[in-house]
Amino acid sequence: MIVSSIPSSCSSLRGSNGVSPSSPNTLSTSTAAATNSSMSANVLTTHNLRISSRSLARNLLRCSASCTSPNNFTFVPVLNACASLRALEAGRKVHEEIIQSGCEADVFVGSSLVDMYSKCGSIEDACKVFNNMPSRDAVTWNAMILGHVKCGQGQKALELFHQMQQKGVQPTPVTLIGVLNACASMFALQEGRCTHEQIIESGWESDVFVGIAVVGNSLIDMYAKCGSIEDAKRVFNKLPSRDVVSWNVMIFGHVKYGQGQKALELFRQMQEEGVQPTPSTVVGVLNACASVVALEEGRRAHDWVIKSGWDSNVFVGNSLIDMYAKCGSLEDALKVFNKMPSRDVVTWNAMIVGYAIHGHGKEALKQFEQMREEGVQPDDTTFVCLLSACSHSGLVDEGLRFYSSMSTVYMISANFQHYTCMVDLLGHAGRLHEAENMVLAMPYKPQVAAWMALLGACRIHGNVEMGERAAKQVLELEPENAAVYVLLSNLYTATGNRDLSENIERQRKERSVKKHRGRTWIEVDNEVHTFVVDDQHHPQMIEIHAELKRLSGLMHDAGYVPDTNFVLHDVEEEEKVFNLCHHSEKLAIAFGLINSAPGTPLCIRKNLRVCRDCHTSTKFISKVVGRAIMVRDANRFHHFQDGECSCRDYW
Repeated sequence: MIVSSIPSSCSSLRGSNGVSPSSPNTLSTSTAAATNSSMSANVLTTHNLRISSRSLARNLLRCSASCTSPNNFTFVPVLNACASLRALEAGRKVHEEIIQSGCEADVFVGSSLVDMYSKCGSIEDACKVFNNMPSRDAVTWNAMILGHVKCGQGQKALELFHQMQQKGVQPTPVTLIGVLNACASMFALQEGRCTHEQIIESGWESDVFVGIAVVGNSLIDMYAKCGSIEDAKRVFNKLPSRDVVSWNVMIFGHVKYGQGQKALELFRQMQEEGVQPTPSTVVGVLNACASVVALEEGRRAHDWVIKSGWDSNVFVGNSLIDMYAKCGSLEDALKVFNKMPSRDVVTWNAMIVGYAIHGHGKEALKQFEQMREEGVQPDDTTFVCLLSACSHSGLVDEGLRFYSSMSTVYMISANFQHYTCMVDLLGHAGRLHEAENMVLAMPYKPQVAAWMALLGACRIHGNVEMGERAAKQVLELEPENAAVYVLLSNLYTATGNRDLSENIERQRKERSVKKHRGRTWIEVDNEVHTFVVDDQHHPQMIEIHAELKRLSGLMHDAGYVPDTNFVLHDVEEEEKVFNLCHHSEKLAIAFGLINSAPGTPLCIRKNLRVCRDCHTSTKFISKVVGRAIMVRDANRFHHFQDGECSCRDYW
């Protein structure tokens, strides 16, 4: 039988994209059979050699011309090959042949056409074929749903799913995967929960957790991306057997929601259960290391990458660069960059942003020039990295030139991230009116980030009137945003308006808006320790307090004066100083000092922007103890040494 001569990628079509010819009886002549066999072989050769779309079309049409009556066996595997190669023009040529042969009305051929156009990025052509089909089955609907998800049209995918149900077409596991992916892309948690309920009501829950792991994985992914990590855990824990994808989805989910330490614990648990990691696993682990500044853990992951032979994988290499840069080791990031056999634009962006967050703006610009010399075309993210580098280093004129060149030289339209970077760049430099005009000139409604950048600049430069305007805009968009209350309160305090500061703090409490609690992480002896303000739970807290008292005496003798301006005003001055001494970063630094050898550099990470007093005190600590201290806050790195900071107090 000719079907058996078709390779597995074509003979098991229901298992791949769900399309299969209805009956072998359509093979009416030996000529058709010979042509089918020839075309299947041609598809394999094409897939292996990755020839051009034009050459593919020419070869396929040559085979088709020798067939007296091409049929669905002829066209379905060819369309699958076009879809696999993203060969749109070849697919269109085959579509012309299908029309001439009269096979367009065949449901399997039509479904393959929808699938091919969707995968080749032409959703409009897929819709035309779909709308003209006289009959459709679940496979046809699946192709349309998955096609719209792939093209970023999640809402349309959900509408198609509802239409499919109204037509009485029973969904399949592939349908559910598409719907769950649509929910994940739109953060549509409620719709995702309804789909989960439908899985249970249909009696498929056992299939999800036993026979069809991919549906369970899609459920985990949907819940994680929609922000319900607890629901993701529940689904994950119910899986009697978990494949590597299950673990990968959970690891990435925890990283996304700031639970890097939990992601690393999952990776260790995964290894204990004997599940072999993939390059995607390693990328998730490296992202987790970057999020909690776990440098030694990241180095162990790097060793594992080398032993596994994945050091030439560009995606893994990009994650290594990102991890080393965010863990404070630009030197290691550059070593990885220089050893990479191939680099894409993401590789260059990772190095540029690495220099940016460490305050090495000019080095970031040099990296961009090298990128251009090597013929790598920058993308919109490249310019976000460049503008960020200029903002961190106060390179205003250079930033303005890059912003202008985006549209005039590189034909890249500015998005909200570029505008926000420009607001931050101009505002930080004291050009507040230009910054505000940049916000107002946006071609769409400004987002919270832009107004917050302006408010932050107003706090730095003491512009109360403009700061109030920016704060009002933020609260209209996000009434529960605690940071706006903190910044506005600090702005009032810095300009001597203590009553207004206390009033805004009172409003925050009345509206039950909770501040984000400051947290600081430090890695000592391959273990990450977490501290919060006035932490009393760490087992070494007595020793930490003793070290802080010792440091306070040394700092006082060196000329340090606590900055109590931004501490609550309804407490005594002595209590204000006490509160400052127990900020989370100071606790972490004290812990690091008593648990590491003299002269060893310290590296800590804070989830919020470092406060002014902690910045000042860390400069003094670096001087009195003779240590290099590296602090990564929510915005950038600060390298403290001998009483100085790399940011030059520009942050």
